[in-house]
This record gives sequence, C-alpha cells and structure tokens, in this order.
Amino acid sequence: MFALLFKYPPAVFSRGHLVLLGAWPLWLLALLSLAIAGALAWLLHRRLREPAPALGRRQLAVLWALELGTAVVLLVLLWRPAIAVSELEPQRNVVAVLVDDSRSMGLREGSATRQEQALHMLQSGWLQRLATRFQIRLYRFDTHITRIAGIEQLGAPDAAATHIDASLKELAEQTSELPVGAVVLLTDGGDNGGGIDRDTLEALRNRHIPVHTVGFGAASPAQDVEIEDVAIPARALAGARLNAQVRLREHGYRGQRGRLVVREGAKVLAARDVSLQADDAVQAQSVLFNVGAAGARSFEFSIEPLPGETNLANNTVTRIVSVASEPRRILYFEGEPRWEYKFIRRAADDDAQVQIVSMLRTTENKIYRQGIKDAQELADGFPTRGPDLFAYQALIIGSVDAGYFTPAQQQLIRDFVDRRGGGLLLLGGREALADGVWSGSLTADLLPVVLPEGRHTFHREHATVSLTPAGAESVICRLTDDTAANVQRWRKLPYLMDYEDPGQPKPGAAVLAEMHVGSRTMPLLVTERYGRGRTAVLATGGTWRWQMDLPLGDKTHDMFWQQLLRWLVSDTREHVAASVQNPLLLDDSHVRIAAEVRDENYQPSPQAQVRAHLIGPGGLSADIELTPIPNAPGRFQGEWTAPAAGTYVAEVAAQRGSAELGRDSLSFERRDGVAENFHTQQNRELLQRLAASTGGRYWQPEQTAALAAAIPYSAAGISAQQLKELWNMPSVFVLLLALRLGEWLLRRRWGIV
Repeated sequence: MFALLFKYPPAVFSRGHLVLLGAWPLWLLALLSLAIAGALAWLLHRRLREPAPALGRRQLAVLWALELGTAVVLLVLLWRPAIAVSELEPQRNVVAVLVDDSRSMGLREGSATRQEQALHMLQSGWLQRLATRFQIRLYRFDTHITRIAGIEQLGAPDAAATHIDASLKELAEQTSELPVGAVVLLTDGGDNGGGIDRDTLEALRNRHIPVHTVGFGAASPAQDVEIEDVAIPARALAGARLNAQVRLREHGYRGQRGRLVVREGAKVLAARDVSLQADDAVQAQSVLFNVGAAGARSFEFSIEPLPGETNLANNTVTRIVSVASEPRRILYFEGEPRWEYKFIRRAADDDAQVQIVSMLRTTENKIYRQGIKDAQELADGFPTRGPDLFAYQALIIGSVDAGYFTPAQQQLIRDFVDRRGGGLLLLGGREALADGVWSGSLTADLLPVVLPEGRHTFHREHATVSLTPAGAESVICRLTDDTAANVQRWRKLPYLMDYEDPGQPKPGAAVLAEMHVGSRTMPLLVTERYGRGRTAVLATGGTWRWQMDLPLGDKTHDMFWQQLLRWLVSDTREHVAASVQNPLLLDDSHVRIAAEVRDENYQPSPQAQVRAHLIGPGGLSADIELTPIPNAPGRFQGEWTAPAAGTYVAEVAAQRGSAELGRDSLSFERRDGVAENFHTQQNRELLQRLAASTGGRYWQPEQTAALAAAIPYSAAGISAQQLKELWNMPSVFVLLLALRLGEWLLRRRWGIV
C-alpha cells in the first residue's frame, strides 16, 4: 500500500534525503510562497464580505489554508523534488543470509518449529527475487558460521549454543574483500555469548553494512518458570552459611506457589516456598544453606516443576564455590578487661575457621596476649610495620581511645582496610568511638558512621534491639532461616545493659540492627565497604548478656558472633587473588583467568611474573602465562580454552625475581548442552538494537516482501547515488484532490459556492 501511494518502498524515504532538482534558488520558492499567502488573504477578505454571507475569521482562515496548501504544493512541484538515496548496483554486491541452527530454533510453536518457519520464509520467493539482482551467500550459524550451498543443507537445529557476536565478527573477517551490501539474520535472538560487542558493531558500521534481523518465536512462553541467575560468592570458608540471591521469572503461574530447593548432588541443603509474582517480571528470593567442607563444591538451585510447564530444563542452575579450609586470623585489641572480651573469644573458640589473637590492656603499660603462635608475636605491642599487621585478615578494636595508637599506627590501620583489604570492627565502650575521640583520628574516614561531637556518648542503660529490613536479609544477623521468625527472635533478645551513640550512618552504609532507648532509636550494627576491605561498628559492649540470660544451650550469642567474625574475614584476599569472569562455562570453552598481585606491603606489583597451572578431566595438565593488563598496575590476565566438559582447577602463582609473592587457586566448570535451555523466548530487544545500530531494521517473518524491497537501498558494497523524483507520486495527486475537494465541500456547506 505504501509503495502504491508513494511510488517507492519505505526504505527509500528512511535512508535517503530530500533534494530539489529545479534550477531556481530556494529563496525564490520561499518568497513566492509568502507572496501567494498574502495575495490569497487579501482576495478572500475582499470577495467574501459582499454580497456573500458574512464569514467568521476562523472560516476565512480555513479557506485560506486550503488554497495556500494547493498553491504551495504546485510551487514545490515546479522545483522538482526528489529523494537522493544510495542504491546497490545490480549483480555486483553480496547479500549474506545467516540462519540460526541452534537448539532453541527447534522449539515448536503452534504447528511448526522456529526453523520450519524460517525455511518457509526462505522458500516463499523473496530470496529467489533477490538472487536475480545480487549474489546470495547462505550461512548457518551457532557459535560460528558455516557456508552452505542451499537451504537443503540446513539440518536439524541441534547446536548447543548461539554466539551472534562471534558469528557476525567471523562473517566480517571472511568477507573483508567482498562488496557486502546487506546481512539478513534469521534467528530467535537467543544469545549465549554475552551480547553484541562494540568492536563488532564498529566493524559493520565502518563498512556501512546494515544488518536486517528477522525474529522467530513468541515474546514469552505460555507456561514456564525459569531461574534467570543465582548471585553467590565464588569463595567461602568451610562450614559457612551463604545467602544466595535467586532471580527467577515466571509466565502463566501468577499467584501460585513454587518450591525453591538447593542441592549438592542428591543431598538437599535447603528448601523454601516462594510466591510467584507478575508474569515476565524478575523476582528475587534469598535462600540460606551451609557450604560444608573445603573443596570445589557444586550447588544446584532449582524450582520444582509446576503442572503444564513447557520447558523443565531451565528450572535448574548450577554454581561453583571454592571452599577454603585455611583458618583466618583476627587481631583483637581490647583496652580494658570486660565481659564482652571473654565471650567473644569463647564464641570464636567453637569455630575452627576463625582464630582470635588478642591483646588485652590490663593496666596502662601492661598487655596480656592470647592466641599467639609463639612468644615473639606481638611482643613489642600493637604492630608498627605493615607486614606485621597485614599478617591478619581482620582487626577488632574495643574500648580504647584513638590516642593510644600513634599517627603511624593509625595510618597503618587505614592501610590495613583500604590497601590490604582487611575487615575492621569497632565496638562500643567507655573509651570507644566518640568517647575515644576516634572522629579526630586518621581512621575516621574508615568508619561507616559520622561520630557525634563531644564525649559522654556511652551509657549504662537498658536498650532493646531489632533488625532493619537490610539486617533481616543479612547473613550476619540470621539466627534462623525463616525471615519473619528471625525478625521476631531478635525482638525477643535480652536487653543490653550499655550502649553508645554511634552518630549518623554515612551514605552507602548499611544499618543492620537498631537499639531502642525509650522513644529514641539509634543504629546498633552498621557496615560499609571501604577500599578493598570492609568496616563495621557495633555500638555496645553488652552482647554477652544474650549468652548469660538465655536458656542453657541457646546458641544465639555464639551464632551471631561467629557470623559477624566470618563476615569480617571471608572476603580478605592474600598477595595473589585469582578470579575468572564466570566459574561456570555453559556450552563455551573460552575462559579468561585474571589475577591481582601485591607485594609484602600490599602495593600493586606490576613487575611480577604470573603463571597459572591448570588441571582438568582425563588427567589434563596445562600451563599458561598471565600478562599485565594495560593501565592496571598489578593486574594480570590470560586466556585459555577448556577442551572438554568437566571441572578444572587453576593454581595461580606469582613471583618477583626468585622470590615467590604468593599463590591462589580457583575452580571452574565447563558444562555442555545447557545454554540453549534458558531464555527460549524471542530476544526481540537484542535484534531491534542490533538492527538499529547498523542501519538495518527488525522484521517479522510475514514481512518478507517489504524486507526484499528494503535491501537494495544501502551505502555498503558497490553502490551509487540515485535520484528518485517525487512529482509524479500518486500521493501528490491524492493530496491536491483532497485540498480542492475539501475547499469545495466547505464552501458549499457555508453557502458561498
């Protein structure tokens, strides 16, 4: 219909620009238009006053606009309007047609699979018509492209993954010497390669190659529950409780309930019921579980199948966690003997993964040490050298004023958190926080709160406690797995006998627990990330009463402190910190191993030599060298191809000269035949974005005729500028007829014909 009225397909108007072919200047057109507008206004005013019935100003304005429109259209036609557009020269350009042959194209929707719909489109005649004007190259693609002679070579769609970016990049490289006029991509948009890379888009744009995308598949499945992602730490301490954030999406089960289960092998570690929310909306659910003993652990997160589900393969997601067994050491400096000190140490004694090395100031110049490795450890008091303090993973400071530490030691504490990446916990007490003048120390920026001015913020009074919404979800404060029951359990804890006003939380800090004194509410436990480490303030020295006043055998106090201490140390990395972008490779063999290397003072070590030793299934053993990342001192990376499915262990070692700086190990897994089970609906957003970014267009399968008409208009390949005159378009005649007919009908209605 568009081409019938406007003579040319829509692509001519969207890709071209308007020009006037007449020899007369444009200013003359504007001048004549103004003159005609004035003349028509004068004539209408003169002719329609007498003897015709008097017309209002609005009626005169309508007649003036219709007559002026007719005159201007005729004037513009005299200037010969045309569209200048680049058009591919016949028989000299290549049109590449890529057909997705991954497993998701085999999904049946209605009476045909997606691939069958694509084949029907290819056989409908538009491809043959294009072949009379262009050289057609057919490809099938999944993780790479394969050229085929004809559509009969498209086999069953059984490829394990789809990498649209890699396929387009490969096409651009293979056709770098060919005049490619356009690319037509027939796919459901399912991509397992991480999206379209900017470099790929630039390569296509530099050659002006438009990518026309044709989308297959429904925008959302009829009935399905899919786990989109599971956010979980890649590392944990043995016996730790992890709080996994599970993101899921449902279609067709709104308001129903599903069961979320965490398994390791056949063993169920945790389970909870979840209420499914609005269709196609991502919802997050948290679930707690114990990671168990040390090693590379594989955990399955699944939603149990619901009646009528169309795809059960996307109900389960696997995550790999490297569980460490090495104990973490915490240095605890307490300024005075008090019950809190005794009960914190007692709670840590029951956790084999955490060791507290304590310094208790019994008198002004006397320190009592506990938990030391030998007589030399801390013999000279609180560390004054970086390597001595950096040997610990966390630091607790009790009731001691900031002035006890020299400026150099205060700077060392700051470096411990910021540079070393350790955890710092400050407790409330008579000489702590504001009463210890910590706001005037070099460590003030570390604190997650802005301390109040002045002293006398410590009080020996009753204070009850409760959780905030953030605390209800935090693993630090989880006394029981059920969120509502956990909140109630905190409200029923015995009151504290002392508290300290911690001031105002800083932007970005998380208040996990609050204390209530009369009508006043103050933060009790506040945490924050700082630099490479983390800090916390617990504004009391009285949690020991939870142990004393609760029934014998109640583990509330011990559980809270063990979880808080583990939080302090769990993310503290050593001199070498290795990582992979994704510990689970779904139908992908490419892995990028990165490492951050620091010297004995935890300064970046850009001159280090870094190697990774990999062990894999079937006795595989390989070594790769990690090279420095530009403009990132102390950071290294290397790429490797995992040859087969299975679990791999990489040990990364760094040395400088003949001295070893440290080593770290991690695990990752390659799993095949999984990626195409997820996000099976058509990814229309990706296809529309790809087409728009390259100058192409997104099409529905039934729009094949319009697609064929749009392809020739491209600036890619071998093209020439064409001028398409507009004066003889049927729409121009229709417009003139409509203007004159409209004026005649109005004149007749108003009685002035």
